[in-house]
Amino acid sequence: MKTINLILALSLIVATSSCRKELEVIPPTETAVTPPFEGSVTGFYLLNEGNMGSNKASLDFFDYTSGIYMMNIFPFRNPMVARELGDVGNDLQIYGKKLYAVINCSNFVEVMDSRDAGHITQISIPNCRYITFDKGYAYVSSYAGPVEMDPNSRKGYVAKIDTTTLQVVDECIVGYQPEEMVILNGKLYVANSGGYRVPDYDHTVSVIDLATFQVINTIDVGINLHRMEKDRFGNIYVSSRGDSYDIHPQTFIISSASDEVTDYLELLPVSDMAMCGDSLLVVCSSWNNFTNSNEISYAIYDVVRKEIVSRNLITDGTDSDIRIPYGIAVNPETKEFFIADAKDYVTPGTLYCYSRDGVRKWMVTTGDIPAHIAFVTE
Repeated sequence: MKTINLILALSLIVATSSCRKELEVIPPTETAVTPPFEGSVTGFYLLNEGNMGSNKASLDFFDYTSGIYMMNIFPFRNPMVARELGDVGNDLQIYGKKLYAVINCSNFVEVMDSRDAGHITQISIPNCRYITFDKGYAYVSSYAGPVEMDPNSRKGYVAKIDTTTLQVVDECIVGYQPEEMVILNGKLYVANSGGYRVPDYDHTVSVIDLATFQVINTIDVGINLHRMEKDRFGNIYVSSRGDSYDIHPQTFIISSASDEVTDYLELLPVSDMAMCGDSLLVVCSSWNNFTNSNEISYAIYDVVRKEIVSRNLITDGTDSDIRIPYGIAVNPETKEFFIADAKDYVTPGTLYCYSRDGVRKWMVTTGDIPAHIAFVTE
């Protein structure tokens, strides 16, 4: 796919809308940030979460073939659908030729054409959180209940979606307030947080057999689980957010062979993480209720040596410019990485691009609370 198709599609909308006085179409802000680059990764979409209750989730797009970054393309690409993408964009993934945006508080998954972000449909799932894919199916974690703190909240579930019909075909009940998921060895691992049941957090990972779509194991891990990542050795890294008081954030390692916790990294808190070869890149902004401040940290964990090899993910000193490192993603081809800075959570954020050795290449203004990146390949 040539990502220039997106620019052409946007141009056609401008031409069409100019003949229709009743339709207000605001073009996206375009910024040239870097020279054009030709490669198998032709661009990426970035989902900005937007502050809860503001209905300001938005979609940006960066085109490697032109070096141009475009802010808030969804309403421009879909003038007859909606001006807003929804309330809290919680995850973004590409599977096949479709782009899936999980819109948490709006209770749906927005399905778009990955070539131009054109609207296809919405799939209703209450309090949906994260999405992953396997063999023609999408799996979406759901809190199941309303967005509210409730010590008696119900257990969540995982919805199974046929990616051809885009219909929910099954559901599997898991733990309380399920978050990220990974798939290994025919099993779906689900991190349960119990975040609505404070201080009675969940502390388990549910294991679903994808052949039967039933829970076959429940692994006791740590409280308030959130992020998950996997390596090529069959290990799963799952983050615990702790309780912001006495129980500190840490990262646990689960073996998919035994479905047991094999190790934990007490000094490795995680807001987001991404694999780069055999290196796990980690960013963290962890709130401390005792100090009333965010504790910022970075790390590189070598999954072969099984140790933290560096606390200096950024090597040129520009980490001092980042206020809230909220998300991280790695270009699978160039290995350059991106850090999304949420700033103060209510104003436009910043996306920073770094070379694989941690030197800043460029930066650009995004929507509010930039978080999730999906790379587009030819």
